[in-house]
Amino acid sequence: MNKVAVYRKEHFNAAHRLNNAAWDEVRNGSVFGKCNNPNFHGHNYELIVKVTGLPDPETGFVIDLKVLGDLIEENVLSKFDHRNLNIELEEFQQTNPTAENIAIVIYEILRKKLDSALDLQVRLYETERNFVEYPA
Repeated sequence: MNKVAVYRKEHFNAAHRLNNAAWDEVRNGSVFGKCNNPNFHGHNYELIVKVTGLPDPETGFVIDLKVLGDLIEENVLSKFDHRNLNIELEEFQQTNPTAENIAIVIYEILRKKLDSALDLQVRLYETERNFVEYPA
């Protein structure tokens, strides 16, 4: 059995503010720095979705990359792109929209849409040098 990993790269732009509502302004500023700007700030996120599984014996595909691209477009990009994550996404009303938490939310959205026989990993670049992977 030869598992193969396939990848789909996408990007979206979104604004957020890192802030813990239970903390005062001084502590939020100390921990989150410029990312705690009360007027928010934005990123050009790069998203890489990795799907691992056995190639289908008839098609040779682990997953049709067009199908994967459509899933990402319909369920992630349409929801996240050009949005203020803190204000417009229900998932971040009580959860700080860190790159880590954004990756978890994206993973959970896509996991529900994929065959359970396929393994899924989300890599999210917040900047060229800062990125997270979930699951690790």
